[in-house]
Amino acid sequence: MALRRILIANRGEIALRVIRTCRALGVETVLAASEADLDSLPARMADRTVCIGPARPADSYLRADTIVQAALGVKADAIHPGYGFLSERVSLARLCEQEGVIFIGPTSAQIEAAGDKLRARAEAEAAGVPTAPGGAVRTLDEAMQLGREIGVPLLIKAVGGGGGRGMKRVDRLEDLPAAMELAAAEASAAFGDARVYLEGFVTRGRHVEVQILGDGNGRIIHLGERDCSVQRRYQKLIEETPAPGLSAEFRRGIHAAAVQFAQRLGYRSAGTVEFLVDLDRGAFYFLEMNARIQVEHPITEAVTGVDIVAEQIAISEDRGLRLNQEDLKREGCALECRLNAEDPARDFYPSPGTIRAAVWPTGEGVRVDTHVMAGARIPPYYDSLMAKIVVHAADRAKAIESMARALAETRIEGVATNLPFHAEVLADPEFREGGVDTSYLSRFLERRRQPQEIRAHG
Repeated sequence: MALRRILIANRGEIALRVIRTCRALGVETVLAASEADLDSLPARMADRTVCIGPARPADSYLRADTIVQAALGVKADAIHPGYGFLSERVSLARLCEQEGVIFIGPTSAQIEAAGDKLRARAEAEAAGVPTAPGGAVRTLDEAMQLGREIGVPLLIKAVGGGGGRGMKRVDRLEDLPAAMELAAAEASAAFGDARVYLEGFVTRGRHVEVQILGDGNGRIIHLGERDCSVQRRYQKLIEETPAPGLSAEFRRGIHAAAVQFAQRLGYRSAGTVEFLVDLDRGAFYFLEMNARIQVEHPITEAVTGVDIVAEQIAISEDRGLRLNQEDLKREGCALECRLNAEDPARDFYPSPGTIRAAVWPTGEGVRVDTHVMAGARIPPYYDSLMAKIVVHAADRAKAIESMARALAETRIEGVATNLPFHAEVLADPEFREGGVDTSYLSRFLERRRQPQEIRAHG
């Protein structure tokens, strides 16, 4: 069925991005907004806005029952969850299925399979996709035994979620009991699930993910890979595609593994299969699947010309995949910098407030996904992401230069941002060389501090 009206259960730049695709498709949009977002740019751009509760996410954006009732109340055909909030919560997808509202995403069963990290790991193994040494541990004795078998360093990971919460590195086996207790407590608080598991820690690894689309009937295509290794505390800051420095054979292997995993689930909609590339062993391991659209999807759109949100909508209308793998062409290189309202000088502390001025870059190959303009408020209740600055150029060197110009043209007044920090990273020789590992940013920050310390003691 052709969708006529979609309720968008999200906020910020992703809500606005979905609205724009819906408008291009002639689909009416209703924004489900908290009290804090009723005067936001997405609220102004949507055809209609409904209030779903107070500012706190627990009272609004995280209320599956309220959101589904809002969709029924406005006679929406479907709900688009964006990313974050309830996008990977079984509760929302299942409630949509029960109430006859189309969920623009995977089925509740697929979200459940991907969201439970141990089950996802088992599904990867069943699909023939490489996984890192490790496994489930129910007791401390089991953890110590597995830790001795794998060897240190180890990584404790939460079964019920990601984003670095419930994740702890262990360099000595004697530290494992305390780390397990802390990781379980964090996992319980973040996901309501205290279960954890162990994996061998890859000392030099890259975070490479593959964008896939599935029709729910076993047909899967990939849209190439993205490198997301520039991270701070497991939070991505800069992404790029293609991932630099991979051989054609390695690239084909990681694409095939992503497709195999998604086929195993009979996956429907857009999703991302994430891998850890072990630089010392020249291997890759399955990390997890994000059963939703990713923050960094625009760089894939830039090199493929595919509107991933439009494809999500087409799949949810039971039109299947409108693309064939052999017809997809990836051209050039794209970079994305996440502009956050945070202060690098204060250990990236969030910086809520009111935007006095906002000037965004323009030009060929430049795209800015943002909900921020002069007068906009950055509330303290939500993620600090203000904008995604995306550039597309013929090759990586040109893309870096284009991004440097785009950052120089950007001006934000009223809140502290990480804009100057991005410019410093782009100018760093190690980043420019390409293929940095996930510990790169720690090294960069250490180098960045050293001159200050030398001056302070001079």
